[in-house]
Amino acid sequence: MFDFFKKNKKEQPELAEDAEVNADEATVEGRDSDTAAEDTEAETTAVEDTGAGQEDENDAAMNKTAENEEENPATEGASSSGETAPEEAVADEPAEEETVKEKGFFSRLVSGLTKTRDSINASFDNLFKGFSSIDDDFYDELEETLIMADLGLDTTERIIEDLRGMVKKNHIREVEECRELVINIIKEQMLVEDSAYDFEDQKSVMLIIGVNGVGKTTSIGKLAAQYKSRGKRVMMCAADTFRAAAIDQLKTWANRAGVEIIAQNEGSDPAAVTFDAVKAAAARDVDILLIDTAGRLHNKKNLMDELAKMKRIIEKEYSEAHLETLIVLDGSTGQNALEQARQFSNVTQIDGIILTKLDGTAKGGIAIAIQSELNVPVKYIGVGEQINDLQKFNPETYVNALFADMDTRTDIEILIPEE
Repeated sequence: MFDFFKKNKKEQPELAEDAEVNADEATVEGRDSDTAAEDTEAETTAVEDTGAGQEDENDAAMNKTAENEEENPATEGASSSGETAPEEAVADEPAEEETVKEKGFFSRLVSGLTKTRDSINASFDNLFKGFSSIDDDFYDELEETLIMADLGLDTTERIIEDLRGMVKKNHIREVEECRELVINIIKEQMLVEDSAYDFEDQKSVMLIIGVNGVGKTTSIGKLAAQYKSRGKRVMMCAADTFRAAAIDQLKTWANRAGVEIIAQNEGSDPAAVTFDAVKAAAARDVDILLIDTAGRLHNKKNLMDELAKMKRIIEKEYSEAHLETLIVLDGSTGQNALEQARQFSNVTQIDGIILTKLDGTAKGGIAIAIQSELNVPVKYIGVGEQINDLQKFNPETYVNALFADMDTRTDIEILIPEE
């Protein structure tokens, strides 16, 4: 019945003033193990200044989890000399280990999307069993089902239009056959170009933006640890200088991941910190520089102007590096996340999306809407608190996880195509 599962087997003047910032004011933070222990006892949990207060709970849990991940070499602290831990060559892992990792993430993805999947599948079952013919009532019901799954109106309308065309072209009469067609259309709406992750293998500056409470800092920490474990030289920049807690939190992540961090005191000029960071990254042959920014809204002109200034500094002072701007969105907020992305894209270029907190939400369909409506790829998704619970977005795997209850194959069979 579900042949698709089988098929899936086959500024400009200002810069002079910025340049007068003394790079010596920057603090290249490195912590020995004793200092790290004292800091851990003294520091309080980073609290996002959002009314929702959602990220502080998540970050606190993440920090606690990261301390216990002794088996993950990427989360080990920096060396006692105050320098970053020496980078070791990372050997290629056997295919069997890669398979286990993929299966583990797929299982967590399936589990994290349980609420979304239960909602969609129940609606799909009622829909396809409740109609005996493909008529206008069927299309209306399907449209409502997809909108309720947070796919959004525009995306849903495109799916319905494509389905109508396929039904007519292929003279399809059985309602059940439309199930496979709908799922395949959804996959096509979510395609990510092969070049979407080229920046990971280039000298890159990753500018992480978004409102408060969505998980920017923890996402940076996870990415830094993962890149470091792959043998890359990584540096962080604490450009969210409006909150002391944000700086401290990022320092904690840098220590655990064993990477360098450029930071100044609370209230410092974010553009000055960025200037120091890109200069340091260029001088130290850093592969990836991750810049944390203050939580901002699209309608806060001063903050948006500041973001534009930071981008100009990066482009002028580190022109040889690729600039990748990623917005972090909270998947559990559904259509609100889509609106945030839409508003930000109106004032600044966005190269990709990090969609967090998809575990335990019934709004997982928002990933489909964001990808389809904004034509901005979802590049990473988060389905849990552990470091490896933030992974590259794979549309095929995501849709398979959404509809996993309809598939009788094992996780390995879904992930590994047959010869």
